[in-house]
Amino acid sequence: MTTPEPYVGPTAAPVVQHHILSVLVENKAGVLARIAGLFARRGFNIYSLAVAPAEGHARFSRITIVVDADSAPLEQIVGQLNKLVNVVAITDLAPKFAIERELLLATIRTEVDEQTNLMEIIAAANAAIVDVDAHAVTVMLAATPEACDALERTLEGFAEVELHRTGRVALPRLGKVTS
Repeated sequence: MTTPEPYVGPTAAPVVQHHILSVLVENKAGVLARIAGLFARRGFNIYSLAVAPAEGHARFSRITIVVDADSAPLEQIVGQLNKLVNVVAITDLAPKFAIERELLLATIRTEVDEQTNLMEIIAAANAAIVDVDAHAVTVMLAATPEACDALERTLEGFAEVELHRTGRVALPRLGKVTS
């Protein structure tokens, strides 16, 4: 039996461009399922999805959808979303005119001799310790997706028990125009 040759091609993932859509919808059962179904039927890849009640109104929810720009023409996405009855408003947030944030929570198993190094990493990332015991630390970082990526890569050297990231949320920068 012969062993396969090692892969020698490019290993870095290509940089993916994203559309960030802020969609105001009526807070009714099935709206999120219809939106996700619309994307699935069209073959559009949802990179990130976050939903929460909108600005203190129980009647509306805001959905932040981050879509791979190569898989989905923006005009087609917006047109299809506008056809849904429960969609109230759609805002395309250009990344350079938006404030984006994401939440990372990670529980890391630590030994006593690793704790000083871990504390330095947490401080350098502007993360916070939210829970600790004799053998593990839970860390939280609310930051840009790039900062969350960087912390996640840094934590790879530790024995992670669990790591979870939310989807992106975004708002337009003050005084900037969005489409």
